[in-house]
Amino acid sequence: MSLLDSVLPSEPTKKMMMNEPVDSLFDKTASKLVGKPINRVDGSLKVSGQAPYSAEFYRENQVYGVLVGAKIAKGQVENIDSSALEDIPGIIKVVTDPKHFLRNSQQGGETEAPTQGASEIYYHGQPIAVVVAETFEAATEGANALKVTYKNETEQAALNFTQELPSAHDVNEQKGSDKNSVTGDPDKGLADAEVTLDRFYHTPSQSNSPMEPHATLAYWEDDKLIMYTSNQMIASCKQQVMDALDLKKDQVQLISYFVGGGFGSKLGIAPESIAAAIAAKELGRPVLISMTRPQVMEATVRRSNTRQRIAIGCDKDGIININTFIHDTVGSNLPGEAFFEPTALSTKYLYRGENRRVNYKQVDMNYVLSGSMRAPGEAVGMIAVECAMDELATQLNIDPLELRRRNEPEQDPSQDIPFSTRQLLACMEQGAAQFGWEQRNPKPASQLEGDWWIGTGMAASARGNQLKPSEARATLQVDDSKALGVKAIIETDMTDIGTGSYTVFSQVAADLLGLPIDHIEMKLGDSELPSASGSGGSWGAASAGSGIYLACEQLRDMLAEKVGLYPDTIQLDKGQIKQAGEHNPSVTEAAVETLKDKALDLKDTVAEKTGLALSESATEKYDFSNSQSYALADIIAECDEQKMSAKGQIKPGKNAKSHRQASFGVNFAEVAVHRVTGEIRLKRMVGAFAAGRILNHKTATSQCYGGMVFGIGSALMEEVIHDKRDGRLCNHDLAEYHVPVNADVPQLEVILVEEDDPYTNPMHIKGIGETAISGAAAAIANAIYNAVGVRVYDFPITLDKLLHELPE
Repeated sequence: MSLLDSVLPSEPTKKMMMNEPVDSLFDKTASKLVGKPINRVDGSLKVSGQAPYSAEFYRENQVYGVLVGAKIAKGQVENIDSSALEDIPGIIKVVTDPKHFLRNSQQGGETEAPTQGASEIYYHGQPIAVVVAETFEAATEGANALKVTYKNETEQAALNFTQELPSAHDVNEQKGSDKNSVTGDPDKGLADAEVTLDRFYHTPSQSNSPMEPHATLAYWEDDKLIMYTSNQMIASCKQQVMDALDLKKDQVQLISYFVGGGFGSKLGIAPESIAAAIAAKELGRPVLISMTRPQVMEATVRRSNTRQRIAIGCDKDGIININTFIHDTVGSNLPGEAFFEPTALSTKYLYRGENRRVNYKQVDMNYVLSGSMRAPGEAVGMIAVECAMDELATQLNIDPLELRRRNEPEQDPSQDIPFSTRQLLACMEQGAAQFGWEQRNPKPASQLEGDWWIGTGMAASARGNQLKPSEARATLQVDDSKALGVKAIIETDMTDIGTGSYTVFSQVAADLLGLPIDHIEMKLGDSELPSASGSGGSWGAASAGSGIYLACEQLRDMLAEKVGLYPDTIQLDKGQIKQAGEHNPSVTEAAVETLKDKALDLKDTVAEKTGLALSESATEKYDFSNSQSYALADIIAECDEQKMSAKGQIKPGKNAKSHRQASFGVNFAEVAVHRVTGEIRLKRMVGAFAAGRILNHKTATSQCYGGMVFGIGSALMEEVIHDKRDGRLCNHDLAEYHVPVNADVPQLEVILVEEDDPYTNPMHIKGIGETAISGAAAAIANAIYNAVGVRVYDFPITLDKLLHELPE
């Protein structure tokens, strides 16, 4: 803290640490805007092309850079020959920095720079240089013409996951999102069980493939670096840039007003960011680098491929309680990288089992960095768990829903702590009723409609809930252009990656401050603003939203004091301040009120004897006894500079360890499989999800749609394919890396199961978007089995994996 900071008064701040369950002001607000399915406040900007994304900003004298990627999977750069670029019009320079260029992207939340160094090659496509030109076209031509000589060690590269399995090593548990754990004696429990199931499941690498490719516009103002960049987590990404370039806090500003999707690939900085900064410094001009789709897929991040073993031991009734649940996983990453796919995050608390094991191993591969992709861990981990549960149900001749009911734990079996809330059974009941599960024929290959075998399946969903430290500032200020004469400005560096941050946070502020949505000005995505959690891990709305909530609550407290009310009796509605209910004073408060009354009597006596008019107290100036209300604009007009400002700060606390917090749900699917070709068509899906209080039913439903569509891709088509000879990514664009399109996606139905969780945060909300993907692919796989009687353990399920086993 500086000397100036210690002398000046600090900004009023409402702080909260979640150490106990808390009430929510949303239960008392007048407008009840939170929860309503209002349209996106930024929707018109986006559909009209006016929402500015990183690559769309322009600075005077701007130039363009195109990255050059390595053409080998392992080795060293020996020479870069730019002579072939001399005759290309518009070429400015080939920029290289073997020390500072990023070799890999960074993981989310890290505060240090990712692995740097461009001269040693670890994967095909690794950025090694950037060609800068007056136009993007010239830079592209130059990048294609650049000649690079390598010391090629590709023959020594690890390019075949199966062959490398014997060299799998322990993971770095301290740096990972999960830890190995053993409870009881799982192997003995499995051996002693009346019924066992022991299977291996394989999931491929997947590409995050956000709609907007990674892009950075970098320029310098003296020694300050300013970057318009596409990042999900501004605060930590700023620290990564600082560390990568040895800059101080006041020398870096990151701006991400709108992010066109990320799905985890933009949690940390990527190679284009530092390359743009270095090139801009060298040339003294703004440099924009937009990665191409192949570069995004080759040189940012992928979801790790996995081999998972699920072993379940239970009694003849399907109850796992005294038996075993084993989840062993082998994933892959670059040498020296600590991230591993935490597939068993939800396995630890989803079902019963006294004997349990979660174990992770890692294989070093010369593939692009593996890192977070939507619902890291659960998205692929629950494929294995829920397919195994379905096969166990078939083996026992028990309805898959009933098997899950029988294994519903009373509390978290891995930590012996209660759930904050757990609505899995309610989700199953409501989802099954909507889907018509009771009409399902459990016998595989029993329903043929024309040339199509019909089948249905289901799978549970679970995704852990987290809270991250976040801050926000809320300011009320007079604004004559607004109908009510006042507006609220909300400031936080939180991002909107398409999930609806601008909208739901506007609802939070509008509800708490008693203003219409169009009286809220939301400022996001700038590192100069108070730092928040960023968008990732399904914690963004809860964390950043809680910071906004607390800043608004602090304003309410300040307003209450100003007009002589208590925080629990002030009501803000349609730009008016009212009294709502009566305050029940504590003993201390009653004593203070007695002193205040005596002071008022003394003041009246002094005024009467001296003839001096003393200033009015708040209780004298504002009389709420006859349902009187006062304009918020008038109150704010009396403040210094006609505005009132406050901050809010949220931090996780004891609740995170005392109670298991998670969102739960279930997916139901119906498929058709062609009896001759094996073609798979998804006919319908129903998802039911419980995620605490819902901030906006429309945006939440949209998030669930997105998660379910991700599940379709995981089940049926998504697979990154590396050439095992040279490490080249074979399907590095959206023409060859298949994601679900309209023709693949039927009508989806989403049920948002009512829930309130006071342990999570002051808003009582949980993450929901990643819950919907968890288990979605398994529901489709289980439906395919029901349709044709074929179990597939190697995902995605493509028709070639069914053809040889299709029923006659």
